[in-house]
Amino acid sequence: MTSRNISNRANRPLTDLQQAILDFLWANGPATAEQLRDALKAKHPLKDSSVRTLLRRLEARRYVNHRLDGKVFVYRANVPPTNLAARAVQHIIDRLCAGSVEQFVLGMVDEKILSARELSRLAEKVKKQR
Repeated sequence: MTSRNISNRANRPLTDLQQAILDFLWANGPATAEQLRDALKAKHPLKDSSVRTLLRRLEARRYVNHRLDGKVFVYRANVPPTNLAARAVQHIIDRLCAGSVEQFVLGMVDEKILSARELSRLAEKVKKQR
């Protein structure tokens, strides 16, 4: 597999199952594969091997990491939700706005997702961070 393929895979959006795993880890903290399987089984009945495959893929993309507790891997989220949201937005900007943040923001204003007042407040916050 080429480095480009790995990079493309790392930038792809998460599947619903991957997102459910991260949501659980963010809400509950570190967990084993078995704890995750139990937590997800109502909506996503999965085999143990499927959960472990999902965790390996999330770890390869650096969304989670693990530590060894005896003979058991304990997984934790490696990124906060805000970082993941920013990555998802970047994916949308790249795919739908030809990489233009300006087009993206203007679209949000046009669709009344973001008001001019909110945009002004955000601009002030950005100025203060400099």
